Amino acid sequence: MDVDAFGIQHLWAQADTVIRVVAAALLAMSVASWYVIALRGHRVLRASRQRVVLQGLWALRRPEEVAEALERRAAGSVFAELAGRTVAAVEQWKTHGAGTPDAEDCVARAFRRVAGEAAARREQGLTLLASVGSTAPFIGLFGTVWGIYHALVAISASGAATLDKVAGPVGEALIMTAFGLFVAIPAVLAYNAFGRANRIEQARLESFAHDLHAWLEEAERRGGPARLSQRAAS
Repeated sequence: MDVDAFGIQHLWAQADTVIRVVAAALLAMSVASWYVIALRGHRVLRASRQRVVLQGLWALRRPEEVAEALERRAAGSVFAELAGRTVAAVEQWKTHGAGTPDAEDCVARAFRRVAGEAAARREQGLTLLASVGSTAPFIGLFGTVWGIYHALVAISASGAATLDKVAGPVGEALIMTAFGLFVAIPAVLAYNAFGRANRIEQARLESFAHDLHAWLEEAERRGGPARLSQRAAS
């Protein structure tokens, strides 16, 4: 048996439409998952670098100074967004306090809105990774079964059903299963890693929200505009 006659190139050359569609689908899934991995990985690295921006933040005395400092140090970060919306909510209450909910409710709404939007952004792409990780092995297995079936049919038609005639085409068809695993494994690992990163980021955001709430109450005691109860940060 000529071993060099079998391989990926031979499989592709001899493949029918079904095998080619399966291979193209797996390739597309791999490209999509690696795109999400690269994009999400960049976001995680950027978020990890933003930890230093909180140092010295609470030494400032006015809410506007905190929001401006965060915007300078970490423009576009969830911390800057949370501080900006919270300060805007307090300012809105100061301007229209008579006809609006109290400051506590305004701040609580800002916290919940930013946290919800940040959680939705962090979930982007995870559904794709989960889908690729769970379906790619089965798509590859389908390609293998289809390839083995047609290889056995061709061998049976030729009348040369010896081991050396069977092993090559069958082993060649198993490449599709390996391809499916090659696509699925990185997606599963990335899904788990990004899920953990999301939980850490959520905990950091909640900690920042509580610190911001405590700082606003301290600012109030120094002459700030409104009283904020503890449940605003919950």
